[in-house]
Amino acid sequence: MKLTGVSLGPGDPGLITRRAWEALTSDARWLYPVKRSGGESYALDIVRRAGLAVPEDAVPLVFPMTRQAEVLERAWQRAAQQVIELARETSEFVFLVEGDASTFATFGHLARTLKAHAPGCTIETVAGVPSFLAAAAAAGVPFAEEDDRVAVIPAAYGIGVIDHLLDEFDTVVLLKVKPLLDEILTLLARRDLLGQTFFCEKVGAPEQRLVRDVATLTGEKVNYLSLLIVRQQGLPRGELRRGCRKKPLEVPS
Repeated sequence: MKLTGVSLGPGDPGLITRRAWEALTSDARWLYPVKRSGGESYALDIVRRAGLAVPEDAVPLVFPMTRQAEVLERAWQRAAQQVIELARETSEFVFLVEGDASTFATFGHLARTLKAHAPGCTIETVAGVPSFLAAAAAAGVPFAEEDDRVAVIPAAYGIGVIDHLLDEFDTVVLLKVKPLLDEILTLLARRDLLGQTFFCEKVGAPEQRLVRDVATLTGEKVNYLSLLIVRQQGLPRGELRRGCRKKPLEVPS
């Protein structure tokens, strides 16, 4: 049995790689994530907009939107068992992943759980474009330059953690900002960083929204697939070690 996590990029079907396209058009059976039974799949929406027909035997796997560890664990176990049952019919599967399969994605949990139940299975990951890189490109700003330090975290870590990271990193990416947006904007205003921040919602999708005047978002209910990128300049940094490390001198005996 082989399971391949196929990264589709965050929304623009033009960001589907050739390697991902090959996997999608192979004989492997499609698996795709949904939040609830019978629910829509954003990953399927991306491939549909790419012009691919969804196979009739494609199978949804339910991964509920919750932070309850027990609920998530049950979902991963259930999904892994589904794949094992389906392996009686076919041996190769592709799991559709919005964004990049290695970056804050459900695929890692599914692959790890499946491997625990079926140690002989092969796991492969097809790399893709994560949302924050696509957002930087859409905004026309560099994500990082030269020796910039970068931090990428879910905003759910809280204002205290975000405040600390802003002291240490030139680029700070805050993912899934919806629950804390007003608090984050208040923090950025206090630190005089509103002008160095941009917001992106559903990057690459037809509904993409890019906002540079982020203060206007105060009090607004934004989409779950939203992020903020703070690009600072002039932060102090320590001495950098460049080039190859020199070999220690040999001491003659």
